Amino acid sequence: MLALLHTSPAHVPVFDALRDEDHEGLELRHYVDQELLARARREGPEAVTDAVRDALEEAVAEGARAVLCTCSTIGAVAESAGAGVGVPVLRGDRPMAAAAVAAGARVVVAATLESTLGPTAALIEEEGRRIGRAVEVRTLLVEGAWAHFEAGDTEGCARLVADAVDAVRDVDAIVLAQGSMAGAQHLTTTPVPVLSSPRLGLGAGARAARVG
Repeated sequence: MLALLHTSPAHVPVFDALRDEDHEGLELRHYVDQELLARARREGPEAVTDAVRDALEEAVAEGARAVLCTCSTIGAVAESAGAGVGVPVLRGDRPMAAAAVAAGARVVVAATLESTLGPTAALIEEEGRRIGRAVEVRTLLVEGAWAHFEAGDTEGCARLVADAVDAVRDVDAIVLAQGSMAGAQHLTTTPVPVLSSPRLGLGAGARAARVG
């Protein structure tokens, strides 16, 4: 079983659909805690370390063979907190970051929450160092898009993100930092690769669960 740690219930049907498309037969169990993101935004990601560790230990106790954290803001906390829980703990945006630096040295990180920009930019720089590539990371905060997402208007959120991404120039890859932005990937018209995390992250989680 692969456990998924979410900070929004909106991610549950997204990952269930991806599982049905790409990983038939994989058992998923969803753990949703919206307060983790709310507190991380107020106090910083490290403030939720103990709560994240508790969630990971609960998932392992209930049979998880791997855990995938789908929230970019707390992804690094989940990786660190998961070091001693006995199963692989993955951040869902790491495969996306690896794909971005493989595409080139100029990467734009787009987000609808400011709290996500720093952690995702740091992850991309880390992945660049891993392959020996100096990466120039620029950030793009899509104003107003998160309000649409919170109101349940995922289409409106996606359209704002796509329009902002299409205006980006002189870059090798564009990263949609939050899983909630994935719908914009199919609305963009830019020739630049636009990457999102859910499908890539679930693939990594599925492999870890089957091996772990």
